[in-house]
Amino acid sequence: MPEREVVLLLGADLGDPVHQCDQAAAFIHERLAPVLARSRDHWTAPWGFVSHTTFLNRALFLRTAMPPERIMGECLAIETDMGRVRSTTGGPASRIIDIDVLLIGSEVRRTDALQLPHPRMHLRRFALAPLCDLLPGWEHPLLGRTALQLLDQIPLR
Repeated sequence: MPEREVVLLLGADLGDPVHQCDQAAAFIHERLAPVLARSRDHWTAPWGFVSHTTFLNRALFLRTAMPPERIMGECLAIETDMGRVRSTTGGPASRIIDIDVLLIGSEVRRTDALQLPHPRMHLRRFALAPLCDLLPGWEHPLLGRTALQLLDQIPLR
């Protein structure tokens, strides 16, 4: 299988978010593929729930031939290894670390384990802004718009 471009989104609002994102990036580098680039750090208000904390979001760019389901599995394992406990309500909540697979090239996939590109990425400024730091011209394979065009459609709060 040929190498493909992968963008992962890290997020954290509990503990020391900078340290946790740095630690997650190190684990990703060890267990998935070398991190070739990273976005700026984006500090944002929680999305989809109320909290007094601010989220750090950071995108990582890598290339790997690893199958998509294995990428997702490694991301979930890293979250668990770092102490992530998932919300029992199933909704968004504060977290020590979150690792989302935003995209793997222009692949489209809809399974129980993985949806590519990330199904809500186009609605989330906190995902698109870091992506635009890395790949502003990436074209969403289902929406036919670039990452920068999608970001421009989201109103500032």
